[in-house]
Amino acid sequence: MIVALLNQKGGVGKTTLALHLAGEWARRGDRVTLVDADPQGSALDWSEQRAREDLPRRFGTIGLARDTLHREVPELARTVDHIVIDGPPRVAGLMRSALLSADLVLIPVQPSPFDGWASAEILRLIEEARIFRPQLIVRFVLNRCATRTIIARETSQALSDQDPPAMRTTIGQRVVYATAAQIGRLAFEIDGDSQAANEIATLAAEIRELIP
Repeated sequence: MIVALLNQKGGVGKTTLALHLAGEWARRGDRVTLVDADPQGSALDWSEQRAREDLPRRFGTIGLARDTLHREVPELARTVDHIVIDGPPRVAGLMRSALLSADLVLIPVQPSPFDGWASAEILRLIEEARIFRPQLIVRFVLNRCATRTIIARETSQALSDQDPPAMRTTIGQRVVYATAAQIGRLAFEIDGDSQAANEIATLAAEIRELIP
């Protein structure tokens, strides 16, 4: 399974979700490689932080920020169970290449109308990709969500009427995600019983329902 997290808007939590999904599947015994396709290299920085602290290497992380992803990622996928692509912001060539390599595209959006507008361009790229990959599955995922706020409810309702639809699982605005990013860890390593760990596990399980 090749899952790409894409949105041309930066700061929506693509890297956090990519790392945590890769970590969750690895925790369950799957072989996982995370492809850092963002020139900023945040996922690679996270991996290097773990190495400096002699933390266990739960999954492989490689940098591949070039528009040959659609040729190289399927080759990598032959040796693992899952590939997770942490996509770039506002690099159309890289985005197209990631779309052509993926089985599933997740578009993280925050509970804000601005994120909805920012997703319009990627939706156009998805329509282009489906000419060549009609089987491509695409879903929004509501991220950094304070579930009791009015804007979160409105965003969730708006996404439920969209094509593509939204995942049932939403990811909360939680301090543990920021902490994990800074110290090279995952939420379940900090607190395995936390809400953050549980919602990532739920999201990973829902993805497996889409692509067994």
